[in-house]
Amino acid sequence: MDSNQKIIITIDGWSSCGKSTLAKQLARELNYVYIDSGAMYRAITLYFLRNHVDWTRPADVEEALTHIKMVFVSNHKSGQTEIWLNGENVEYVIRDLVIAEKVSEVAAVKEVRAFAVAQQQAMGRNKGIVMDGRDIGTTVFPHAELKIFMTADEEVRVRRRFKELFEKNPNVTREEVKHNLEMRDYIDSHRAVSPLRQAEDALVLDNSHLTMKQQLAIALDWVKERLPG
Repeated sequence: MDSNQKIIITIDGWSSCGKSTLAKQLARELNYVYIDSGAMYRAITLYFLRNHVDWTRPADVEEALTHIKMVFVSNHKSGQTEIWLNGENVEYVIRDLVIAEKVSEVAAVKEVRAFAVAQQQAMGRNKGIVMDGRDIGTTVFPHAELKIFMTADEEVRVRRRFKELFEKNPNVTREEVKHNLEMRDYIDSHRAVSPLRQAEDALVLDNSHLTMKQQLAIALDWVKERLPG
């Protein structure tokens, strides 16, 4: 399939709605490239924390960003795409709760968003990509052929996030996870630069009571409706 027959698919929505799960499913089914925009902001947050960058100081942020190089590399063993930061595979390091607690603050910094958005737009020039995040359909690719906005009941989201984190850290509590989720929702939807919001032409997918197979079937039907020819 050449680039003229491919489209850009954006998946936005609240934290822990399964955006990356659906994005990966679609990328596999369509043989598209999956780009995890959230991983990019997490990698930047990791760099800032490791290097004691004060993200409230624009000059410090701009200086730090000049030292950041991020690439997505396909792991042939797992079949997953993983993010590398300055030559290091940080795919699993960035999933830590410490990063989750700070990533929304870092992602709200306008210099950080400009840096990440420019890279994301460059990745989409040849189409054939699925990208998930908070502002992909509104800011990064406002002219994407298919925009999906995912949502789910808060209790469902807390349960999913707790299960994911508990497997990595048995000491995490449900209350911590709920607090983190609520904090991220507030920051994401109230930030001054590119706040989380549903694009007017986005299709809403509430997967509170859907299986992964069911949500994929719905999304694939939407893709077929929008493919050229």
